[in-house]
Amino acid sequence: MFEAKVKSDVLKEVVDVISTLVDEAKFNAGKDALVVKAVDPAHVAMVDLSLDRSAFDGYKADDVELGLDMDKMKEVLKLSRAGELLHLVHEEDKNRLVVQVGNITRRMSLVDTAGMSDPKVPNLNLPAKVRVRTDELRQGIRASESVSDHIALIATPDGFEIVSEGDTDSVSLKLPKDMLDELACKEKVRSLFPLDYFSNMVKAISTAPTVTMNMGNDYPVKMEFEIAGGKGQVRYLLAPRIESE
Repeated sequence: MFEAKVKSDVLKEVVDVISTLVDEAKFNAGKDALVVKAVDPAHVAMVDLSLDRSAFDGYKADDVELGLDMDKMKEVLKLSRAGELLHLVHEEDKNRLVVQVGNITRRMSLVDTAGMSDPKVPNLNLPAKVRVRTDELRQGIRASESVSDHIALIATPDGFEIVSEGDTDSVSLKLPKDMLDELACKEKVRSLFPLDYFSNMVKAISTAPTVTMNMGNDYPVKMEFEIAGGKGQVRYLLAPRIESE
């Protein structure tokens, strides 16, 4: 069984984070938390989200899988006002989720989870760790969008840099160590990533002031941040594009 009451802005954070990568996702509702793990169709990126039961205004769940269509969830959220309480109930016999928003009741059929994978989060030993302000990341992305469709993330013992190089132009955002919330890096590391994926992931971070990134040389980047006022955690993994010599 699954029944929950949750504020619209908390649910919106969850939907935004997941819908960046997939249109449909399997929500695992356990006794203590709601967990979602999903890989995008191109197998370039992964999301691992956990929302603690304390993020809800009411929560009862007994290890149930819910296959949710993200577009349908967005439609429901459009009906709600900021901070409004949504009441969610899983009708198991009819395989649907009933969502009550104010005086409106939306009944939506659930997606079959049989074909959805349970991706394992790879255990990566990444040598560099950087915690950077989210608005700085957004600024670097904005600067890069008109230059190239790829972005390089570079960490050194002295700071962090975003570089985008096109055929004729280049742009870089340099943040020295004293402008970072945290920096643990013994030697220079650099990886190249598709800008559209990286940009969409950062855009999905609506409330977290900082993002922690773990990086290596031509390794995936692991991005971690909090949602729901610290009652939820998100981990994104993005595969690198290996640069040709």
